[in-house]
Amino acid sequence: MKKTIKRILFSLILSFRMKHKIASLVILLVLSSGTKLFAGNPPDEGMWLPILIERLNYVDMEKMGLHLTVQELYDINHSSLKDAIVGLSGGGAASGGFFCTAEVVSDEGLLFTNHHCGYSAVQNHSSPEHDYLTNGFWAMSKKEELSNENLCASFLVRMENVTDSVIPFLSDTLKESARSEKIKDLTAKMKKRAAENGKYEVSIKAFYGGNEYYLFVFKTYKDVRLVGAPPSSIGKFGGDTDNWMWPRHTCDFTVFRIYADSTGNPSGYSEKNVPLKPKYHLPISLKGVKKNDFAMIWGYPGNTSRYLTSYGMEFNLNSLYPSLIKIFGKELEVMKERMDVDTKVKIDYAENYAMIANTWKNFIGQSKMLVKNKVEDKKKAIEAEFTSWYSKSPELQKKYGPVLDNIKNGYSKMNAIAIPFFYANIAGMGLDVVKLAGQFGSLKSALIAKAGIKESVDGLKATTKIHFKEIDSSVSQKTMAELLKLYEQNVPKDQLPSVFALIEKNYHNDFNAFADAVFRTSVFATEANAMAFLNKPNVKVFKKDLVSIMAQSFQEASGKYAAAYGEARTSVSAGNRHFIAGLREMNPKMVAYPDANSTMRMTYGQVLDYFPADAVHYEYYTTMKGVMQKEDPNNDEFIVPDKLKELYKAKDFGQYSENGEMITCFLTNNDITGGNSGSPVINGNGQLIGLAFDGNWEAMSGDISFEPDLQRTINVDIRYVLFIIDKFAGDTRIIKELTLVK
Repeated sequence: MKKTIKRILFSLILSFRMKHKIASLVILLVLSSGTKLFAGNPPDEGMWLPILIERLNYVDMEKMGLHLTVQELYDINHSSLKDAIVGLSGGGAASGGFFCTAEVVSDEGLLFTNHHCGYSAVQNHSSPEHDYLTNGFWAMSKKEELSNENLCASFLVRMENVTDSVIPFLSDTLKESARSEKIKDLTAKMKKRAAENGKYEVSIKAFYGGNEYYLFVFKTYKDVRLVGAPPSSIGKFGGDTDNWMWPRHTCDFTVFRIYADSTGNPSGYSEKNVPLKPKYHLPISLKGVKKNDFAMIWGYPGNTSRYLTSYGMEFNLNSLYPSLIKIFGKELEVMKERMDVDTKVKIDYAENYAMIANTWKNFIGQSKMLVKNKVEDKKKAIEAEFTSWYSKSPELQKKYGPVLDNIKNGYSKMNAIAIPFFYANIAGMGLDVVKLAGQFGSLKSALIAKAGIKESVDGLKATTKIHFKEIDSSVSQKTMAELLKLYEQNVPKDQLPSVFALIEKNYHNDFNAFADAVFRTSVFATEANAMAFLNKPNVKVFKKDLVSIMAQSFQEASGKYAAAYGEARTSVSAGNRHFIAGLREMNPKMVAYPDANSTMRMTYGQVLDYFPADAVHYEYYTTMKGVMQKEDPNNDEFIVPDKLKELYKAKDFGQYSENGEMITCFLTNNDITGGNSGSPVINGNGQLIGLAFDGNWEAMSGDISFEPDLQRTINVDIRYVLFIIDKFAGDTRIIKELTLVK
């Protein structure tokens, strides 16, 4: 499937190593709900809104080792630490959320983030002749820094609780659809005022399942240039094998720079632009970390579902996860086979493969750890307590009695149609050729109406060129055959789209033969065929072309279930909102943080080791010795560059070593999730000590239930990052820009 089909799903699927978003047709597949609402949370649990730090968190943070004032952390009138935190997106702060976080580390707009966050940018600049993914990229002057179309960096200007301007105007008798429209009307006016005639980007988001609303004002810069990236053998060391695992030895970083116009304001790419002079940048500590050191992480976590009910868990484990694990696993098999033998295919599919592999492994881990960590029992205990509470009062019984039953019934209805609905949208409409055919709908309408044909053709020619830019026909063909076979095996025959009857009748369920016929005959299978058709369009093609027939069939299959699925999902969402409201009413004195929703959050905790199993202890840091121990020249996930081996052998670590060793990664017990990739790990003095990039396997259930004894954030030590920039790449101009604290 084409990467634009998956991106919203990946942003919703909750992974630390998340990248970008996908098309909205599968947004229905995932439900995230409100918040963790239980008093007595350990200090490491919680993704806190910065405006609440003084009231809720500051005393605890001081006790743990924070030496900054509240105003030094978050201030809307003066520069503060929050002004060094950047949300990365593909279209701006209001485009649907941030795929990663970055931080400003110099007074010339230099940004640090993760390697996997910059992966798309590096891939887009790569070719077989200039394979920056394999070899790395280092600009030795500002003139060599590379522009990146659509990559945006957003700074939060301020946030504001606007609940009182929304909730009082929503009647309890409103249907969910009418409620949503009313909220849109109310928030549109507020966003328009806050934007100040286009000066700012503004978003308003729901919190606590829709019981509160907050407004966020951003300043977004659209000229973000690539400065440096290590080779994948360093920035992605360990690959899919080590993903989500500890011990870890990955130097997961990329360097960008923000450019602005001469007045310091946002501007599209221009040679006249200059490096941004930021309001604040993070100093960098060379001291390193010790066990129990204070550590906080700032960034833009994507989505958590800490308040998912036991019914939601059952739905995920029985319907959502198994379907996506099968589909994504099959896609990975097909891609990997071609990527291993063709350099161009390897480059073209690198980002898509990484996204799918990460999410696929995430679902496998969640499926295992939700069961192993007995999360369903915890959810049922909360629901039992809730039921006991409202049952003691007739008034509360009337108000909250139906809530859990409504949620249960909603999930039951979703579950009845989930698998055919998922397969229609992902394994059917998500196929490369079917996606392209869908784009040609406007031409079909124009041909029937005999009007606007030229305009439609001109637009589709550009669309077609973009579509085939990173498409390998053999990958596309085999993926189609394998996913259709999977579709037929996993969906009941009476729920299969009509195209399967055609495949059975004319091709005897030989999906390879069908795919071969498609790619020999369809106008949507190759760029040459599509362009030839556009030069001489004919409406009859839409009736006879195999891909057009497929597209119509999958669209009908999806449409058959979409309304019922959407209605059930709406019922669940409404139930979640009431459930959250009830729990807050049940525990009026509790300290609660809202679920992650791609808004700025702060989490605080400690540098810490852990004990994942009986007689097993994991130290809180790793060293370059482990890189050398893992080396396997026959496995591209564990190749160690010769120069890195030479530096290690000579112990040439410069000012970045500790007691003669090169520390690579370390653990903290901070509470983060997808979107936090690239987030700064900051010590009690406000200095950068690492970049957050992953979570650990044993706590893969953490997005739904925080596991204080097990949950750890995996961070690359900032000294390892500087060592690679300085000693390995020799890009000393970057080092000279930084504020290093020894």
